[in-house]
Amino acid sequence: MKLGIVGLPNVGKSTLFNAITRAGAECANYPFCTIEPNVGVVMVPDERLDFLASLYSPEKYTPAVVEFVDIAGLVKGASKGEGLGNKFLANIREVDAIVHVVRCFDDPNVIHVDGSADPKRDIETIELELILSDIEYMERRIDKQRKLVKAQNPGATSVLQLYERIYEELSEGTSARLLEFSDEENEMLRDLPLLSLKPVIYAANIAENEIALPEAPYFLEVKKIADSQNSRAVAISAKIEEEIAMLDEAERAMFLEELGLSDSGLDRMIRESYKLLGLISFLTAGPQEVRAWTIKEGTKAPQAAGKIHSDFERGFIRAEIVSFKDLFESKSYTAAKERGLVRSEGKEYVMKDGDVVLFRFNV
Repeated sequence: MKLGIVGLPNVGKSTLFNAITRAGAECANYPFCTIEPNVGVVMVPDERLDFLASLYSPEKYTPAVVEFVDIAGLVKGASKGEGLGNKFLANIREVDAIVHVVRCFDDPNVIHVDGSADPKRDIETIELELILSDIEYMERRIDKQRKLVKAQNPGATSVLQLYERIYEELSEGTSARLLEFSDEENEMLRDLPLLSLKPVIYAANIAENEIALPEAPYFLEVKKIADSQNSRAVAISAKIEEEIAMLDEAERAMFLEELGLSDSGLDRMIRESYKLLGLISFLTAGPQEVRAWTIKEGTKAPQAAGKIHSDFERGFIRAEIVSFKDLFESKSYTAAKERGLVRSEGKEYVMKDGDVVLFRFNV
């Protein structure tokens, strides 16, 4: 999973990126301090893997990972080359979802490009730039599609009609992700990298003294916008995440408890990312390795096996599955099997989050 961190300059993007990836990206109190996109890989925290590791003492421990890309601050006019312009809009086309960092704190010592914090205005500024960039992109795609229609390419007319509908909505200021598409249309859109079609998580960067408040005013404003778009919103303090990143596990737990928090902003952001993208994890375990594998909800057993190796899918026979909950309560795989909790599933089985699985195959 690849998440692109975007936002206006000086909203805390690079501070947040540094904290969640410990990658040491440059961070300063002036616009455009991020020139090239910084990339950092974060392990997805998963207590289920810890339990499996305690059972098997494996040689390898491999959690799922999330790749974060810190993209230069966008400003009004970015789609026309203002600030650092189109180069960085292109970086966003490559991600699975956008983490839009919104400044939700007041601090006269931290410059805001528009003079003051205003979450609604700032969100609209970024949204508009994504839409304007998409309009320009769609103009080129429509021109190409019209040539395919003229050449009587099969299916080209349906695609052109879809593209023209999207273009019309974009021209009215509507993000592509807010439109409704049929299953057939979604298939046509599979390779269309529209910026405003990307799922969005709003990371409301709130003041440190508001992090434990469920009704921080700026955050509620961001959440209202997210809810209206079927997006997600997470309250996060980049400064606190920076402090958490410096602590060991015991200190971290104590620090979070003092703040009245059960987990970090990073953990919440990753959970929301999985929900937003419709992702789940299945687990494999043994003395060689315990590992989490990320798949789309609705994935059937053979396709899940294919995530491990194409031979597993090609020669799939069955999947031997126990739910993590049953395995945890049984204390061991052998005990779970004796209790009849290990199931044999065939090609039509739809994988569930937390399935601990052994695939049987023959090539």
